[in-house]
Amino acid sequence: MKVSEKYYDEIFNFAGQWEMPSSCGLKIVKKNDSIYVVVTELYQDNPGTSVTYAGKSLLEQICKAKDLDINNVVYIECNPDTNSKLSFYNEEYFEVHFEDGKTTSYRQFSKEEIKDIID
Repeated sequence: MKVSEKYYDEIFNFAGQWEMPSSCGLKIVKKNDSIYVVVTELYQDNPGTSVTYAGKSLLEQICKAKDLDINNVVYIECNPDTNSKLSFYNEEYFEVHFEDGKTTSYRQFSKEEIKDIID
């Protein structure tokens, strides 16, 4: 399952769970006075932790590497379309909120919402 490069601008290498070398697709969009950090699952091209399991640690690593204020970004996880017949490989985008180091909520974006952000 190869993820199309249309989903990300760069591969971001990060320390996953137990410091395991991991990678994700990364796109940073500055739009309408907001900064959107979009991380994309790479499936078999990621040797380690998925973006969902990396959680706030991944966001912190991105903000440090890219000199972003973690309190002023919108963090979005992308499950890219891989043209699979399995429904859990359909394209989906979720805004993720963290509190006290734990995921507190996910909100799925509609196709129109995400198109307005990343196009």
